[in-house]
Amino acid sequence: MRIVRGMVYTDKMCFEPGAITIEKDRIGKMECFPEEELTTEEKGTYILPGLVDTHFHGCAGYDFCDGTAEAMRAIASYELTHGVTTITPATMTLAEDTLMNICAVCADAVGTETLEEGIPLREVLKGIYLEGPFISMEKKGAQNPAYIRKPDMEMLDRLQRAAKGLIKIAVIAPETEGAMDCIREGKGKIRFSIAHTCADYETAKEAIEAGADHVTHLYNAMPPFTHRKPGVIGAAAEDARTEVELICDGIHIHPSVVKSTFKLFGAERIVLISDSMMATGMEDGEYALGGQPVQVRGNRALLADGTIAGSATNLYDCMRTAIGMGISKEEAVRAATVNPAVAVGLEGECGSLLEGRKADILIADERFVLREVIKSGITI
Repeated sequence: MRIVRGMVYTDKMCFEPGAITIEKDRIGKMECFPEEELTTEEKGTYILPGLVDTHFHGCAGYDFCDGTAEAMRAIASYELTHGVTTITPATMTLAEDTLMNICAVCADAVGTETLEEGIPLREVLKGIYLEGPFISMEKKGAQNPAYIRKPDMEMLDRLQRAAKGLIKIAVIAPETEGAMDCIREGKGKIRFSIAHTCADYETAKEAIEAGADHVTHLYNAMPPFTHRKPGVIGAAAEDARTEVELICDGIHIHPSVVKSTFKLFGAERIVLISDSMMATGMEDGEYALGGQPVQVRGNRALLADGTIAGSATNLYDCMRTAIGMGISKEEAVRAATVNPAVAVGLEGECGSLLEGRKADILIADERFVLREVIKSGITI
């Protein structure tokens, strides 16, 4: 048994003075008490849930689309050591047989593989985020145009069978032929996210009503929000059910827009993602994303034509960047833990510090420098 004390992130979505008892792999007890019961050091210790990254492509020199158990183990290990204790890595726009292989390998790896840290892969890798191929050619971003295709629920069903139910979110451009029918047919079976789209306000609103109540990397690969053409952003802002993703790496979105988005949507509807690619945690150089070459300098990743190709920043650093932009630590933590867990239907397993839950706990100092990662009661 171990007791950790400090400023604990509670289910009130705020930090309160308290203590957590860790019993084996679980949170045994959580209690709050007056701040004067903490030592000076404990008052500068922040205890928060392990982060949940629902949309990223790779790190540590590996891409999820490598489609190997080795890549999946390496990705999960890197994320763990950087405070991300639950992941649903993303595919890219690829051929169906390639996507089938990735899904099948992932399903097998989750059932059989164990990380070097002694943690079963299934305790970290909890799902798959399908980014493509049902996207708009005009807003393809860093996706490979050769594999873009019309929305196809039968294909999604095939992929989900190969993945043994692991696919949590599938992106879709609602203006494309067959998209609305696909959304309506798949509602309740899979969550759709509006992405890589030219949809106008009316089309986005129809898609949200049909069941696509999530928006992928808001502002990126979609029409801008203007006073006469509010587009996807305006439609999403109006609907209280709709969550939106933000990449707070300091490259994708200006700090002013990040702050304005938290005010427009409310912290309860923002999902911080890293959208990181294989260069994350690596030196500058040439890498790849979805089979396309990417040049990385610092935390900026670009295709040859200058298109931003994901990020080179992990989610913990994105959360710290959001705080540095002026988002409160309470709201930033919520957007990197509670909200993403809800977005992929894992709120009963992760994202919160609750008695009886797996002990996925981060310990940081008052500047949010990460001191310790605890996964299922084990210090990583």
